[in-house]
Amino acid sequence: MRRYYAILQLFFSFGFLNAQYEIKPVEGYSPNISIMIYMLEDLKDRITEQIKDLDQSQTDFEFDEKANSIGALVMHLVATEAYYQIETLEGRQWTEEEKKRLGVGGGLSETSKEQLKNKPINHYLGLWNEVREKTLLGLKTKDDTWFAADIDEGVNNHWVWYHVMEHQANHMGQIALVKNRLPE
Repeated sequence: MRRYYAILQLFFSFGFLNAQYEIKPVEGYSPNISIMIYMLEDLKDRITEQIKDLDQSQTDFEFDEKANSIGALVMHLVATEAYYQIETLEGRQWTEEEKKRLGVGGGLSETSKEQLKNKPINHYLGLWNEVREKTLLGLKTKDDTWFAADIDEGVNNHWVWYHVMEHQANHMGQIALVKNRLPE
């Protein structure tokens, strides 16, 4: 009988340990959107954890002339999410003010890279929090029918938000690379 309880205890222990690797629906959203939100939030949390304590020189560091700084990469994530948020959730294009404030990270040109210097990491994280809050509020008003709806030939809202998530995962790797190259 003890052996039976030991096996049960072992089984439940592994079950609870593996629970950390589950994707869980987020309450208040339709089923498919809630799963996507869980993944978006997980990526944002993981990136934030990597960079939240960077000083100014680390935020602006470029390991060569073609590289982007961590600040520029985070601003690029902000710009991408803001663009798709405004387009898919609000059904409009950026205003000139939004383009000036958020769009600077969109293309990461030489001009924009220079504009994205001398701002603390909290500046970029604060903008990302602001954009994400609007994203979360907007997605609360949508359902899975909207999520699957085509917005263009062969492109639906689900794909667009997958792209935002994929973009964050891709740049999380770049951010880790830049962070690993920071001068000691």
